[in-house]
Amino acid sequence: HSSRRDAVAIQICRIMRPDDANVAGNVHGGTILKMIEEAGAIISTRHCNSQNGERCVAALARVERTDFLSPMCIGEVAHVSAEITYTSKHSVEVQVNVMSENILTGAKKLTNKATLWYVPLSLKNVDKVLEVPPVVYSRQEQEEEGRKRYEAQKLERMETKWRNGDIVQPVLNPEPNTVSYSQSSLIHLVGPSDCTLHGFVHGGVTMKLMDEVAGIVAARHCKTNIVTASVDAINFHDKIRKGCVITISGRMTFTSNKSMEIEVLVDADPVVDSSQKRYRAASAFFTYVSLSQEGRSLPVPQLVPETEDEKKRFEEGKGRYLQMKAKRQGHTEPQP
Repeated sequence: HSSRRDAVAIQICRIMRPDDANVAGNVHGGTILKMIEEAGAIISTRHCNSQNGERCVAALARVERTDFLSPMCIGEVAHVSAEITYTSKHSVEVQVNVMSENILTGAKKLTNKATLWYVPLSLKNVDKVLEVPPVVYSRQEQEEEGRKRYEAQKLERMETKWRNGDIVQPVLNPEPNTVSYSQSSLIHLVGPSDCTLHGFVHGGVTMKLMDEVAGIVAARHCKTNIVTASVDAINFHDKIRKGCVITISGRMTFTSNKSMEIEVLVDADPVVDSSQKRYRAASAFFTYVSLSQEGRSLPVPQLVPETEDEKKRFEEGKGRYLQMKAKRQGHTEPQP
């Protein structure tokens, strides 16, 4: 019956405008990530308030790896559909699909799929995590599969928490193709329009800024039209409060023949609250590709790592790249 179904699935549509896209008319990955997160926030907040208990807002804790399968263009309509696929005691898994529709020809394409994890925080006390009402599964296996995904992401979250030490330092007169040459930062004062009812930043806003910085790094490195190809899992380590100044820094870590991996770090500085120190709020790896004017992928200039740290990060990036490549070839026919 539909009443239960409505509670666990929603759809959002929006036409893509020029300010959603780059100069070549390709919609920014960050714009799509933000729409995905909006849909996820609505559906999970609605679900977490479906029983008469303490009112809460669902906060984004993690986004699993997502691939952008085909670029979306200005004038196309994005259809974002979200569904709750698993609930644990304190978290909600939302799976989101994004279709692009050309409203002139009626052609539809899958742009990407994403999995997001939300945690319900009490409106009265933002440090209090509430319990999630259980979701009804149509098949027994769904719960089993969901629990496996839940355990896997929990483990990964613990691992990434520890490698968050270093910061991006500027270098004077860097050489082209080095890490320092393309590294970039964006500084943003968190205002009311960036925040939820709690006065904390929407995960989607942070992801959009992260994608912007990654895009600047990629553009500076290869000086062509670039698009987001994929985003590795993003973990939100800590909430960001209204009035904070956030620094989003990006640096290139690895290049393959046709792709660039960029690490993005988000640091929050609570200027208003002097009792709190600057802290790392989120981190992720973005993969970008370079496109010709016809939209074909171009080879990218190879990154020249100089310091020991840069060489180590390059090797780690290469490992992730090869692992993904092997995974893809295991799933599908090898790409030409």
